[in-house]
Order: sequence, then structure tokens, then C-alpha cells
Amino acid sequence: MRRRFCASLFCALFALSAPAMAEAPYDGPIFDAHLHYNWEPTPHYNLEEVFALLKRNNVKGILATSRPNTGTVALMEAKQSEVWVVPFIRQYKTRADIPTWFKDDAIFEMTKDEFKRGYYRGVGEFHIYGKAAATEGAAKLVRFAVENDLYIHAHCDVEALELLYSHDKRARIIWAHTGFSTPAAEVKALLAKYPSLMGELSYRGGITQSDGKLTDDWRELFVRHSDRFLLGSDTWITPRWLQYDALMTNYRTWLGQLPKEHAQRIAFGNAERLFRSEKK
Repeated sequence: MRRRFCASLFCALFALSAPAMAEAPYDGPIFDAHLHYNWEPTPHYNLEEVFALLKRNNVKGILATSRPNTGTVALMEAKQSEVWVVPFIRQYKTRADIPTWFKDDAIFEMTKDEFKRGYYRGVGEFHIYGKAAATEGAAKLVRFAVENDLYIHAHCDVEALELLYSHDKRARIIWAHTGFSTPAAEVKALLAKYPSLMGELSYRGGITQSDGKLTDDWRELFVRHSDRFLLGSDTWITPRWLQYDALMTNYRTWLGQLPKEHAQRIAFGNAERLFRSEKK
């Protein structure tokens, strides 16, 4: 009896002192809300290789853009059924357009021409900072998006984000990288101020600690606002394609630390709500 009691006591003490078991990674579908299939000068992977990579990572959908829009059109015209492609019109023909697109009337005309294809769901990802977002070129694009029921994928700082909303409060903005390093408390305030704002998390710093655990402020933000975030790879250069498996594994690791319903929303459910609940 005494031996059994000591053994039980030892097991109990060991359980209290042992580190907690690591949470299992999230193993459900992912929607990649920041995928570039750039066609300048040529893509690193062909279409077959792209779709094979996505399927290997259980990526069931992508928000697709490219520079120029040729890559996005190619993804759409592949007409495969296993990966859901949500196309956005990008405001760049070449890399040189990145800092000047909002000053170039030809870019706006290109956007309108691309829209005639009839399947685009948004505009961007475009880069804009500070007071550049107050220009008429930026305002025209916001108004065009609102008038045509399009989302806006904006790579911008907080000042530019607020200026974009000033052109039309009905704008539906997906904030690329969620400000990179904007404090979680400020992100929380912006989500409250702009009910249509979604945060996309590629390159977003501060989400996890060095040991891979979610930080307290981001865990709280994800649990409270799991309906306001999307994942993304941002395959803007070849190394990001080569890192794709690792990027998705990292997402799955910290998603596994959230309650299942919140992980599912961030990984796939929010994209389904945004893009499948309306016109296809």
C-alpha cells in the first residue's frame, strides 16, 4: 500500500513539474490571402508546380495578384478545381510603378480595363504611405473599389490607412502585414474604429516569442477578434516561394495554440465568409 501511495505521489509531482505538452499544430485548410504570381520577367514556378505546392500544404484558396496582372489571369484560366483562386487587380505593370502608381492615370485606366474581365474581387496589393494616400489618384481607386463592390488590399502605414478610409468609409480594406510592427493595442483600436478592416499577417512581427509561443497581447487579440484576420505568404520574390512550406508550418504551429474555432476562422473561415458569401 505504502509503495503504491509513493508511486502515485511521485507521478503527481512529476506531472506538476513537467513542461506542458505542446499543442498539436492546426491541420485544417488554409487560405493564403497574399500570394503574388509575378510575371516579371518570368515566374519561378510554372502553374503545375504552383498548384502542387499549394496542395501539398493543404492551401485550399489564394488571394492572387501579380505584376503585371498576366500571372493572375494565368491562375484563373488554369480552371483547376482543387485550389480556389480569388483574383485581385494589381496597380503595377513593372516594379518601377510601385512608388508612383497613384500619380499615373494610365494605371487607373489599366485597372478599369482589367475589371472588364468580370471576375476580379478586389484591387491591390498596392503600396502607399503617409499623405500620398490623400492624393486624387488614391481617392479614385478607393471610390472605384466601393462603387464596384471590390476589396482593397493595401500595404500602408497607419496614416495612409486612415486617409484611405477618409475617401469613403464604406471601403473594405485588407491591411497587408497588419502594419508590420504597429503595436497590438493600436491594431485593436483600429479594428474597433473601422469595422470593415481586416488584418493580413504575412511578415507581421511580434506575434510569437523566440520559442514559438504566441505573445499574450496577440493571443488575446486573436481570440477577441478572430473574425478580423487572414494569413498570407507574400511570395513577392523567389526566396518566399522556396520558404513556402516553412511559412505554412509556422502558421500551423501558432494556430494550434488557439482554440479550434478561432484557428479555423483565421486560417480559412474568414476568407470563405468574405469571398464566398457574396458574388463569385
